[in-house]
Amino acid sequence: MTPEPAAGRALMLSRALRRRCPRCGAAAFDGWFTMKEHCPDCGFRFEREPGYWVGAVVVNTAVIFATFVVVLGSLTLATWPDVPWATVLWVTVAANLVIPVLFYPLSKTTWLALELSWHPLEGDEADAARKRRGSTTDR
Repeated sequence: MTPEPAAGRALMLSRALRRRCPRCGAAAFDGWFTMKEHCPDCGFRFEREPGYWVGAVVVNTAVIFATFVVVLGSLTLATWPDVPWATVLWVTVAANLVIPVLFYPLSKTTWLALELSWHPLEGDEADAARKRRGSTTDR
């Protein structure tokens, strides 16, 4: 029997930032926005429970808030004392519209990695993953 994949938080986050399964490192997406239901290698079911992706929304919100602060602060400091507020407004709005869309898949895998590091697979989840790993119909 193949041993269960094990990784520390840093490795799981590294995998997540590459849009990969935090558990084993396999590709987690079919396209930029289309996440697979299960990991094709380790069988890990990505949506662990109903409402699971609320955590990914929190991650995405934190990233866009940080982006807002950095963009607003750096543009203001770079142009002080004659800040072109209209330009700052438009650049900040554009960043707040584009970054969350581009970061969306990363927020899901980042949430998976964080949550998996705090709450490892329970016995029934690990058993189901092992069964899926051996099956080609769920991939």
